[in-house]
Amino acid sequence: MALGDHYRRFLRGSLLARLLWMSLSLSFWSSAEQVGEVAAFRNPDTSAEQRAADLVSRMTLEEKVLQMQNSAPAILRLGIPAYDWWNEGLHGVARAGLATVFPQAIGLAATWDTPLMGRVAETISTEARAKYNQAQRQGDHSRYHGLTYWSPNINIFRDPRWGRGQETYGEDPFLTSRMAVAFIRGMQGNDSRYLKTIATPKHFAIHSGPEPSRHSFDVHPGVRDMEETYLPAFKASLVEGRAASVMCAYNRLDGTPACANSLLLNKYLRSGWGFQGYVVSDCGAIDDFVHGHNYKPTMPEAAALAVKAGTDLTCGDEYASLVEAVKRGLITEHEIDRSLKRLFVARIRLGMFDPVDSVSYSTIPASEIASAEHRKRALEAARASIVLLRNDDHFLPLKKRIRRIAVLGPAADDPDTMLANYHGIPSSMVTPLEGLRRQFGADSEIRFAQGSMFTRDSSALVPPEIVTPPASAASVSGKFSQKGLLAEYFANADLQGRPELVRVEPRVDLQREMQEAALEAKIPRTDFSVRWSGILRAPYSGKFTIGVVRMRCEDCEVSDSALVYLDNKRILSEDAQSPATPETAIELERGKAYRLRVEYRQHAGGVGVRLVWKPPPEPLLKEAVREVKNSDVAVAFVGLNSQLEGEEMKIDLPGFSGGDRTSLDLPETQQRLLDAVLKTGKPLVVVLLSGSSIVAKDVANLAGVHANAILEAWYGGEEGGTAIAQTLAGDNNPAGRIPVTFYRSVNQLPAFEDYAMRGRTYRYFDGKPLYPFGFGLSYSTFRFSDLQVEPEPGEKVAIRVSARVENTSKTEGDEVAQLYVGREPRGDDDPIRELRGFQRIHLNAGESRVLQFDVDLSSAVTRNADAIRSPGKFRVSVGGGQPGTGAPCVDALF
Repeated sequence: MALGDHYRRFLRGSLLARLLWMSLSLSFWSSAEQVGEVAAFRNPDTSAEQRAADLVSRMTLEEKVLQMQNSAPAILRLGIPAYDWWNEGLHGVARAGLATVFPQAIGLAATWDTPLMGRVAETISTEARAKYNQAQRQGDHSRYHGLTYWSPNINIFRDPRWGRGQETYGEDPFLTSRMAVAFIRGMQGNDSRYLKTIATPKHFAIHSGPEPSRHSFDVHPGVRDMEETYLPAFKASLVEGRAASVMCAYNRLDGTPACANSLLLNKYLRSGWGFQGYVVSDCGAIDDFVHGHNYKPTMPEAAALAVKAGTDLTCGDEYASLVEAVKRGLITEHEIDRSLKRLFVARIRLGMFDPVDSVSYSTIPASEIASAEHRKRALEAARASIVLLRNDDHFLPLKKRIRRIAVLGPAADDPDTMLANYHGIPSSMVTPLEGLRRQFGADSEIRFAQGSMFTRDSSALVPPEIVTPPASAASVSGKFSQKGLLAEYFANADLQGRPELVRVEPRVDLQREMQEAALEAKIPRTDFSVRWSGILRAPYSGKFTIGVVRMRCEDCEVSDSALVYLDNKRILSEDAQSPATPETAIELERGKAYRLRVEYRQHAGGVGVRLVWKPPPEPLLKEAVREVKNSDVAVAFVGLNSQLEGEEMKIDLPGFSGGDRTSLDLPETQQRLLDAVLKTGKPLVVVLLSGSSIVAKDVANLAGVHANAILEAWYGGEEGGTAIAQTLAGDNNPAGRIPVTFYRSVNQLPAFEDYAMRGRTYRYFDGKPLYPFGFGLSYSTFRFSDLQVEPEPGEKVAIRVSARVENTSKTEGDEVAQLYVGREPRGDDDPIRELRGFQRIHLNAGESRVLQFDVDLSSAVTRNADAIRSPGKFRVSVGGGQPGTGAPCVDALF
């Protein structure tokens, strides 16, 4: 890493940086006015291409190559401000503080609702513009405050073991394509002149784990799998969605790194699909040419190869070596100019060099960020994402006569489970426990017992139920809170003087990036300190583990520390020289009052701190069983979170490796909890929270006993808990459909490293799944009839399909009509069937509607037009799921 990067990162987190950027900003625009008298790039009446060419012609080689790195410095003499191309918006603006947090991408895919996806993306882009506008006014050019968003992730979720599969739209290329196009259009806006933001579909291409080897592995998918499974969503995103950029992947394809692969970047992307935008590398992918793939011996050779192949921008600093590459004759300055023009066309199309009042999006105010209206949309998306997997004897919705509800499980009150990865900071978070308390608390007694940790080695936030603030907290607001700790914020790093902000907080869970108004107004982002104090009472006697987690960000050079005291004795110290997650074991007595104090000191731009614990497992489980026995029904929230599955993680636990999963089974600690609850004989509802399929053994069958109902709620975002509670109560009729196959075990799958599609996903898997792709139940019932298939005239091999769907129940609800096409007889390499259309519709009780689909068979089942016209027939089915899975449907041969 270059010294300049360290310097920029230090400045970015300091008050000095803000003042400096504001000063430079004034200089930039002063210079721009002087240059603008003669410079064509300042003339909004000329084309973006002409303006970009003029601007590039004014730069030195050294200036050019630095603009081809994600953290592009200012060019003061030309009035060009600094810009960081790295921004995240997977399911809400991420890593930029306050933002609306929607369900994780896999949950959005489970809605099977493209109009809703479009509205979600419009909301994200509105908040992105509002944040950019605000940052520009403040002279803030730092990372995550720009307009070029590295979303969506449209890789095919070919194997449920992939930890980043949660970021995708599932295993099917057609569903992924439709969701991606809707997302991209919502992000980029509909202005005829300016882009609202830029969407960047990733990772191009054929990338889906394993995470631990992502910087070095080579994939060999075969041409048919590549063209029929891995590439269609990218083609749709760029041709139909008109995404202005695309991100190339870490891995190699048939021996050549994706970011230097002419087959991908030229044959398909530019020649085949006519892509005119820019290509950005995944972070460090060019460095992998040298140190991961051993493909090139030196960085100048690697950088030159990438640019010549068509990778215009690097996430990293590798392109600084292009100056040497030019001197060595490895690349010409003309080839560098080609990439640079693409980058500045993008910035011009975003309106970055035009008067503010000429860009309509520049008027979007900061009040749009995390607004009440956007929160409603987050709830709408969360409600639509929930999938009902089981509902024996119509057990759900819960009857009003239920008076005592036992809420269990490590996911019941865990914020990480709701946020998933690549997330912003919501204005407030509704966990499942909070959602049930709000929904049922007036008529029912809600008793919470966690019952287990996520895994034997997992820790959790110290819950508010076991801590109370000191008596002095009563003077904070005149109303004494019975739960939480007294938090005192100081505008210095030494806990000195009077605190600037005093309040009661439920947990020690400081994420300083939240940009909360109360903090921002009084507390500097660096050189501050916080003290939490109160009384801790253990719920039972035994050996507890207390730990501290200091939060991190990718580009922070931090100097922070945390101390934990119990009865004025220091039991824990964590700083930059300490292990990543220090912890200490301590014996606690049930009910005894311990004086707890946590002190956090921030000197240089860290993100925050958490206080976590691990209670003894046996008392934890016994407490849950006791609560279940004293209740009418148990609702168990089990699954995973972003600490277990995700991107390139340092984790090696039973069932997990490097962010990926090695087993589909529910972790053993949670399985023990469900087994113990089932043995009580009490009714049980299981709510799964995860980024993919989970096999909860014995929930389906334990000596003839099983859960009465099962919901899959994914990672539901800031209103996920509300949506779950409303679904359990019947205020939301679930209609989500799973966008991935739920297999029974990994034994049904080929090797994770094998990218051939045979034996994978519903299209090629001929075994018996736990739940098939597209499956989902409802509180309503539906019937399909009157299927008609008619050829469409024209050059394409196309058909028009219509069918009637009727709500045959007394309950209004949504149905997801799914159209599948399969070839008969099926060739050896043909898919069993393919999704070729879907519509989510709302029907009142007894209402019916005729649905119509136009299907292009030249892009279904096979890409070979001659094969389509060869002897044989197509089977077309329309219904609430795949044919043969029990879903209501009608089909026909033609």
